[in-house]
Amino acid sequence: MKFVMPITDKRLISDIAGYLEEKNERDYVLFMTGLYLGRRIGDILEYRVRDLRGKEYIEIPEQKTGDIVRLAINPNLQKIYKHFLKDKHGYEYVFRRSRGKANKPIGRVRAWQILNDAAEAVCYDDSLSCHVMRKTFAYWLYKDSGGDISMVQEILGHDDPNVTRRYIGIDQGRKDSAIKGLKF
Repeated sequence: MKFVMPITDKRLISDIAGYLEEKNERDYVLFMTGLYLGRRIGDILEYRVRDLRGKEYIEIPEQKTGDIVRLAINPNLQKIYKHFLKDKHGYEYVFRRSRGKANKPIGRVRAWQILNDAAEAVCYDDSLSCHVMRKTFAYWLYKDSGGDISMVQEILGHDDPNVTRRYIGIDQGRKDSAIKGLKF
C-alpha cells in the first residue's frame, strides 16, 4: 500500500469540494464527512440518516477497533446534513448507491473512484485515497488546535504520539525543512 499524505493546501480542499458539490451532492457530502469527522471510510459508508440527521454528536462503533467513539459534528457539517438529509428516511444509508432500488451503501472502491475523479478534475498530481480524508482531518485538527498532538492522537485512537506525528506527516515535514535549511 502506498503511503499517502494529508492535503495541506486549503485551496485544494476547496477546489475538490467545489467540484464534487457541482457534480454530485452525495459525493460532496461524503468528502465533507471524511474531512470533518476523520473516520475510516468503512465506518463512514455505514452511516444511516438516523445517525446524523439533527445530531450534534455521532456515537458509532468503529469497525476496526469496536470502540464506540463520540465525536462532535461540526456546525458546518450539520448545515450540510440538514440540507442533504431532509427528504430521506431514517433507515436509509447516507451514501446510498444511486443504481437500483436496494438500500445499500456505495462500496469502498466506488468511494476511491469518486475521490480520484475529483483529484483528476482539479489537476491534483497524486491519487486521492479514501484515507487522505482522515489524514487531512488530523493534520488540520493538529494545526488549528495549536499543535495539540495528544488530542489528535486520542481522537484518532493511536497509542503513541509519534505514530500520530508520522501519520499526519509532521515528522516528514520537519525533516524536509531541516534538510532544505542547510547552508554550507
